[in-house]
Amino acid sequence: MKQIEGGICAVKGVSANGIKPGKMGIAVIRAEGPAAGVFTKNKVVAAPVTLSKGVIETQQRLSAIIANSGNANAFTGDDGFLDAMEMAAALSEKLDLDPNTVAVASTGVIGRRLDVSWIREHLPEVLQGLGSSPECSRAAAKAIMTTDKALKESAVELECGIRIGAIAKGSGMIEPNMATMLCFAYTDANVPADVLDAALRRAVDKTFNMVVVDGDTSTNDMVLFTSTCKSGVKPCLECLDEFEEGLIYVFTDLAKKMAKDGEGATKLIEVKVVGAKTHEDAMLAAKSIVRSPLVKSAIFGKDPNWGRVVAAAGYSGAELEQERLSLSFSGGGEEVELVKSGEISRASDLSLLKRIMANEEIIIALDLGMGEESATAWGCDLTYDYVRINAEYTT
Repeated sequence: MKQIEGGICAVKGVSANGIKPGKMGIAVIRAEGPAAGVFTKNKVVAAPVTLSKGVIETQQRLSAIIANSGNANAFTGDDGFLDAMEMAAALSEKLDLDPNTVAVASTGVIGRRLDVSWIREHLPEVLQGLGSSPECSRAAAKAIMTTDKALKESAVELECGIRIGAIAKGSGMIEPNMATMLCFAYTDANVPADVLDAALRRAVDKTFNMVVVDGDTSTNDMVLFTSTCKSGVKPCLECLDEFEEGLIYVFTDLAKKMAKDGEGATKLIEVKVVGAKTHEDAMLAAKSIVRSPLVKSAIFGKDPNWGRVVAAAGYSGAELEQERLSLSFSGGGEEVELVKSGEISRASDLSLLKRIMANEEIIIALDLGMGEESATAWGCDLTYDYVRINAEYTT
C-alpha cells in the first residue's frame, strides 16, 4: 500500500468540483456505483441526513453527491426537507440522473432556512469545472470547509491496484458518534454494497469515532462510501483485509488532520491506551483523556499537570486499578516515563514533560495493566481561540 496524490479524483470513475466564493460553498461529486453510509446519532437530525440515509437504505447505490457549506439545513422542519430534495433535483436535472440516487449533505449554521436559489444560481459554474484532476478534488474539499483552516483529503493505492480516496471537513463540534464532519470516500474496487457497509462501519469505529475536539455531536454528520467498480479488481477474501486496512489508513489520516485542525488548536494530541481488559475499556479511557477540558487546557499551557490524565482515565468507565497504571508522554523525539505500575517513576522529570508539551504533536501512552486490548484516540488542545471562534460563529 502506498499513499498517492489526487484525493477522491485518484479513484477511477470519480469527477468532482466545488466553489466557495464566501461563507457559502457548493461541492459536486459524480461517481456511480454501490454505496454505504454512516450517519449522526444526534436525535436532532438535519434534513440532508434524513434524505441521504433514505437513499442509502432504499437504493444501496449513489450516482452523485451535492453538498453545501455555510448552512446546515438543520432544525428547519418540512421546509428544510423540501430544500434538500430541491438540491437533489437540481443536480439530477443538470446531469440527467435519477434523483433517488443523489445524496445531499450540508454543513454550517443550525436553525436557518437554506437559500436554495443561491445553490441553483451557482450550480452551473460548479458543473462547468467538473473533472478528475487533483485540483478538482481539492476544489470540492475546499467548498465544504466551514471553520476548517486546512482542506482534508487522502488517497492510497493497494498492492492489487485498487485505489481508495476521500475528502472530509471537520474542525469544531467534534465528538462521535461521529465527529461533526462530512466525509465522502470512494474506491474503484469491484465490491457490493454489503461489503462496503461492513468495511465502512469497522473503519469509522476505529478512526472518526475516536476523534474528540470539544465533546459536541453534530446534527449533520455523514460518511458516504461509494465504489465505482472501475478498477476491474474484485478482491479475494485475503485481499479484503488489505482493502479494509487501506480504508482505515485513509480515515486515520483524515481523523488526525481533523484533530490537528480543531478550532483554535495549536497541538495534536494522540492518546494510546494499551493493557485494557476489553476493547471498549480501551476506547473509553482514550476518549475520556482527549475529551477532558483539564487535560486539553494543560497541554495548551504546557503545564506538566499529568495527574489530570489518570483522573480522566479513572472516571472514564473503563475497568482499571490505579496500582497497575503506567503513564508516559512523548514528542519531538523525547519521552518521559511518569508512572510505572501505579508508582511515580524515578525517571519522572517535569521539566522534560514541559518541554515535550511544547511540541505540536504529543503522544500520551497509558497502560492499564489489565489485559491485552488497545485503542487510540486523537484530539487537540483547548485554547482561547476556540472560545473566540465559537463566540463569534454567526456574527
